[in-house]
Amino acid sequence: MSKILLIEDDSKIRAILKEILQDKQHEVDEAGDGAEGFKKLEQGSYDLCICDIKMPKMDGLEVLDKAKEAGISTNFVIISAHGNIDIAVEAVKKGAFDFLQKPFDLGRLEITLRNALDKTSLIRETKNLKKKISRKFEMVGESEPGMEMRQMIDKVAPTDARVLIIGPNGSGKELVAKSLHENSKRANGPMVEVNCAAIPSELIESELFGHEKGSFTSAIKQRIGKFELAEGGTLFLDEIGDMSLSAQAKVLRALQESRITRVGGDKEITVNVRVVAATNKDLRKEIAENRFREDLYHRLSVIVIKVPALNERKDDISLLTDKFLNDIAEEYGAKKKAINAKAIDALKAHDWTGNIRELRNVVERLVIMSGEEISPQDVEKYL
Repeated sequence: MSKILLIEDDSKIRAILKEILQDKQHEVDEAGDGAEGFKKLEQGSYDLCICDIKMPKMDGLEVLDKAKEAGISTNFVIISAHGNIDIAVEAVKKGAFDFLQKPFDLGRLEITLRNALDKTSLIRETKNLKKKISRKFEMVGESEPGMEMRQMIDKVAPTDARVLIIGPNGSGKELVAKSLHENSKRANGPMVEVNCAAIPSELIESELFGHEKGSFTSAIKQRIGKFELAEGGTLFLDEIGDMSLSAQAKVLRALQESRITRVGGDKEITVNVRVVAATNKDLRKEIAENRFREDLYHRLSVIVIKVPALNERKDDISLLTDKFLNDIAEEYGAKKKAINAKAIDALKAHDWTGNIRELRNVVERLVIMSGEEISPQDVEKYL
């Protein structure tokens, strides 16, 4: 059952619409003017608002404008008499889902309501999915190294500064990149990830910049590269220390000029992306051995964020374990498993060469293999 707010000053039309909506098993709340309707929008949660254009105290456009300004996400369907069609079209341009003309065509009314409510449902599902993803990649920890890292992320994320994330394998560099994106002004744009170590050197340029049809043997059609796909968002270059020197030169040009050229093409394409890079290598050593360009390093490292190894932040193990227990319970659709305090001590005593990734795997193994509560004996047996 959907909850619908009906804002209409004509009591007869309001009564007819209410009866139609209730026959369709919708819960209906009503208001006789725009001011009353807006107050109800502020106070309640509605799946849809059906709002007349011409009303006393506050017209439909004002209600729509104020709702948008207040951050109310309820979808609007505007209803209007024939002479108000231009105003209704303006309302759609302002963000209303659709408009209906009086007198109503019942078939059109039913289709419009179904589509509007479907959109509301889709938006709600998307928001819930984003919340789940945000929780999955939530950064936890109260140790000094962990807090310093989070404070730096909070400062840097709202800017467009390029960031180089350094740290050992499994320490959470990708998590830092996602946090930078989600807390930036580009959060509504895409975050596109490229694992430079996983792509052969002869294909990395095509992956990053795209290619034109026929530019090489297997280029049977045009391909859009990651720089273009990340337009308006963030491009995360993971393991950039493994990128070939020729690709490094092109990335440097892209950063300098905000323009790229597809492989086999001659047209320059302007791109607007924020580049975040990560590596587990000592890039200064790579530079000294002529495996990494020094000028690219300086372009990428406007801000450097060091992700500490888990052995440097063992005080965070209890919080991380609790988070993983929550995540795993949600993934498995099961009750969260308890863990004994001495089992946490046993985890803290371990040498975590695989860092947070290793801890996550160990916690999942313990959830699967242990009884109702994870004991220190379980840790000893399954670590």
